[in-house]
Amino acid sequence: MAHEDAGHYAAKHPEGTEVDPEIYQQLQKKIVKGKISCAAAHDIAGRLKVAPAQVGIAIDLMEARIHKCQLGLFGYQPEKCIVKPAENPSIEVKSAINAQLEDGRIACRKCWELADKFGVKKMDISSVSEGMGVKINKCQLGAF
Repeated sequence: MAHEDAGHYAAKHPEGTEVDPEIYQQLQKKIVKGKISCAAAHDIAGRLKVAPAQVGIAIDLMEARIHKCQLGLFGYQPEKCIVKPAENPSIEVKSAINAQLEDGRIACRKCWELADKFGVKKMDISSVSEGMGVKINKCQLGAF
């Protein structure tokens, strides 16, 4: 979505797409000043046992913004992206990232899986990716 489209998130979805009432109800409790954190959105998906993408669609249809990406890629103030290249990343983590690349990029979900596998923070994986020049794509909530 282009910057000039900001605030028109529902337009990303086909006309007639509806918000699941249960997801809507949960989001209403967590959206503050038109924003919801990535962590809160994922928490809702987990509690309702739905795909994060379903929650992301509902967020878009409610014209809310996702902020505080757990990978540090967007939604922070004032610098927006807070992820910095890792210093001295492990060879094992770098190899694991390389093994997950599709078209030179790694999916958000794969970063989360690697964080679990190596017992590190999600942002640690994005920091290694950043240092390798590997872009992260396919946000589980559909933000990017």
